[in-house]
Amino acid sequence: MLSSSPRSFRSLAPALIAGAAVLTLSLSACGSSATTDNVAGAKGDAASVSNGAAQIALSVEKVDGEDQCVPDFASAPAGPVTFTISNKDASAISEVELLSDKRILGERENVIPGLKAVSFTVTLAGGEYQLYCPGAASEYQPFTVTGTAASAAANGLSGLLKEGTAGYATYVSGQVDSLVLAVAALQAAVDSGDVAASQKAYAEARPFFERIEPVAESFPDLDPALDLRVADVEPGTEWTGFHPLEKDLFESKTITDSSKALAAGIVKNVATLKSLTAELEYQPEELANGASGLLEEVQSSKITGEEEAYSKLDLVDFAANIEGSQQAFEYLKPALKDIDATLTDQISAQFETVNTALESYKDADALGGFKAYTEELKKSDAAKLTALIQSLQAPLAKISEKVATV
Repeated sequence: MLSSSPRSFRSLAPALIAGAAVLTLSLSACGSSATTDNVAGAKGDAASVSNGAAQIALSVEKVDGEDQCVPDFASAPAGPVTFTISNKDASAISEVELLSDKRILGERENVIPGLKAVSFTVTLAGGEYQLYCPGAASEYQPFTVTGTAASAAANGLSGLLKEGTAGYATYVSGQVDSLVLAVAALQAAVDSGDVAASQKAYAEARPFFERIEPVAESFPDLDPALDLRVADVEPGTEWTGFHPLEKDLFESKTITDSSKALAAGIVKNVATLKSLTAELEYQPEELANGASGLLEEVQSSKITGEEEAYSKLDLVDFAANIEGSQQAFEYLKPALKDIDATLTDQISAQFETVNTALESYKDADALGGFKAYTEELKKSDAAKLTALIQSLQAPLAKISEKVATV
């Protein structure tokens, strides 16, 4: 997932501060509130600063038989803050988010028991925030940031990072503008009753959304309205967005009045997305978190085939996620070369390796330009693709703290 602190990638979703127009991307939130006192292990004093960022270790574990998120500190000084998350044995919890007034500033998904620790870094102003762990016995915990963040030094690196975030904002705006046109074409095809044309328009619209998914995911009500999968729909909640329409077009292969209403709803919600993203500003660590979050998206849903369950367009989404991640990295790259040239070269080389591997899945005659992600292809290639993405995500996950602490 950017956050905004004048929002990060939802997880590029970034570091977002309440009332500010800057985005830090991450996940959405809901659940029962609780105070830190309800969770054993949380300390009242502020976290110490290391590597230029306050360090918070958050353990996802069973406490008195209940799954909980246990931070080692409930407070940190203003400025860059790194949250490092490990899941010991809490199967009900798979994600952790940092919220500001219900806005997602940073997050990590797929926090599965037994996997290695993951982290995200956000830059926070003084104020009250919440740690949100869906599925925990106490889902919300208060988190306090004290003091005022020091202004970034007006040095060459700061200037390069500022140019990068401005360039990324322009990239997002361009993708949203293209998405607006693509979903209008999708609605026109659906309204015409032409299933084949609608399938083609659906395939053409999806990449624009997937490239900037962390930004969309930073709006916790809008993203589910557009991109929720059927398994994630709460009982009694209406299923809207791309995927119920996908089911009509590719499984039922029938366009009904409901299909037309779904297409109209997509157009309306994309217009809202355009409005919400028009004036967003981004922090460098938001781009970094978002770049890593997009790769998590590939590993968590595209690889399994659950994202495009009816159309089998998962590889189309896969490629778009990779492209969006690379764009975020490329906008940071001029500064990263000065910060850590070796790491930057490693990431660049791995993006090249991934993109070369994706070439073998292209099919000019297929919808979206990629092979259908059939059960047979998933069985033969899923493990290979997962390893490929993990080899890219590992170095990419290191850059958020580096750019946040310049």
